[in-house]
Amino acid sequence: MLTLETARQWYPSTDPVHGFDHIQRVYRMAERLAQAEGANLEIVHAAALLHDIEGSHPGGDERANHHHQSADIAAEILQEEGWPADRIAAVQHCIRAHRYRDNREPPATIEAKVLFDADKLDVLGAIGVARTIGYAVQAGQPIFAQPTAHFLATGEGEAGEPHSAYHEHLFKLSKVKDRLFTETARKIAADRHEYLDTYFKRLIAEMSGIL
Repeated sequence: MLTLETARQWYPSTDPVHGFDHIQRVYRMAERLAQAEGANLEIVHAAALLHDIEGSHPGGDERANHHHQSADIAAEILQEEGWPADRIAAVQHCIRAHRYRDNREPPATIEAKVLFDADKLDVLGAIGVARTIGYAVQAGQPIFAQPTAHFLATGEGEAGEPHSAYHEHLFKLSKVKDRLFTETARKIAADRHEYLDTYFKRLIAEMSGIL
């Protein structure tokens, strides 16, 4: 039976970005959103547990393609669980559609929208601060570096420019609240976005010696 406890074996316990802690948070948030938005809980639960099963390390092709690889692995697991083909396909769509940086298969069902939103809410607020810094450290990048004018204008760094946690905030995190699909998630995101934005403003002030 597919549960949080059975999913524990598939994810590292010490990864601050895509480890089991992330799966637990996404699972609980997805459940909350599903209940509020009228999504199918069984589909949402399975998708939340399996959405990051492949590619839990930042950078490279592993992470870039993890949503497709995870969808394939999910199908194998759900087939062993005796799931019918149509429900497996529904879970696979949720997983393939959850990646922020790939809009080739946007969420088309309420279940896929719920998983997308639950996963993205996990990069906002206090946990968003922790995960963004954790991601930078994992990737060998600094917590803060002053973005170049080229990055600020295009989102692309110049040669040799680090992609700091602050860069990631500007490139992705600051835009997440406008990419969410459900009304419930957008309400939650408003407060989390404000917290995250305030944190980076404070970080810049401290780094520059203003505070």
